[in-house]
Amino acid sequence: MASNRPAPAAPFVPGQESPEPFAYGSIRTDEGPWEEWNPTEESIRPVRGRHRVAKQRGGLARSSTVLGVGVIAAVGAGGMASAAPGKAPVSISLPDLPNVGSLISDDEPAEPEATPLSDIGGSALAATAGEASGTATAATAADAGEALRTRIMAQAEQQQVQVDTKAQAATEAALAKEAQQAAAAAEKKAAEEAAAAKKEAEEEAAKKAEEERLAELARQYSLPTSSYTLTSTFGQAGSMWSSGHHTGLDFAAPTGTLLKAVHTGTITEAGWAGSYGYRTILTLDDGTEIWYCHQSSISVSVGQKVNTGDVIGRVGATGNVTGPHLHLEVHPGGDATGIDPAAWLRSKGLNP
Repeated sequence: MASNRPAPAAPFVPGQESPEPFAYGSIRTDEGPWEEWNPTEESIRPVRGRHRVAKQRGGLARSSTVLGVGVIAAVGAGGMASAAPGKAPVSISLPDLPNVGSLISDDEPAEPEATPLSDIGGSALAATAGEASGTATAATAADAGEALRTRIMAQAEQQQVQVDTKAQAATEAALAKEAQQAAAAAEKKAAEEAAAAKKEAEEEAAKKAEEERLAELARQYSLPTSSYTLTSTFGQAGSMWSSGHHTGLDFAAPTGTLLKAVHTGTITEAGWAGSYGYRTILTLDDGTEIWYCHQSSISVSVGQKVNTGDVIGRVGATGNVTGPHLHLEVHPGGDATGIDPAAWLRSKGLNP
């Protein structure tokens, strides 16, 4: 620790004799008497300037030690800094150390404080540690980036696999649904075709059965005459008929054309019938009455049994007529109102 400058000597007081008998304490006439001096804070304050005593810091040995340790730390730090691969050597700057003379000279300013070993080595080590830390940080960042990239790629690939799987499942579901719909449509079509075929077969069978029935009936029934022309049909309107419409079916044929029994039955009437002329009524076994009107002659009598095709009379023009023809009426159950003779004949397998 530096000490203050020594306090100045007490002022000389002439005539004052020193009590000391030594040479240094003998009275000198050229210096005069000395006065007593009491030091104060102001009088003992160190003098600054040219005559300032250099601050002692351990002398040359301490400076050399600091210098040697600093050089060793710098060399070590430089070696450590240059040990990092791929990095340029770190420049180490040492402060200018004062020479030995400056440590004891009164004319030079006080030497700057030497940089402590901790500062020199710490700076180098901090620089080296910073660069090493930067390298490690960069490597860690690179590894972290690569790991993040790998994870992102894996997640993207997993998501793509999920999307592909979902799309494939949707496609398979759509194909399965289409196949199911196609199968259902095919089954429905097959069922419809089967039903149509069955219906057609049934209709064909019914038709065939009807044809057979009509064929059988046709063998049992017969048209009332042959070589004819249909001139007036059932229900035809006109003033020629007292009811205002035609009540039967007219078969125009030459006078004398044979009239035949349409089916097996009994003759219930045979004779003159006013506007109908000569009329024969054939009553069938089921009660249906067949009227043969406008005959020129009658070949049967009441109560006579006849079979299908037997001659019962001849075509004529008797009664209310305009020409020779057979006026045929059909009265089911003997009703006064007749039905269409053409339809009734067709129902028996006959085609008038």
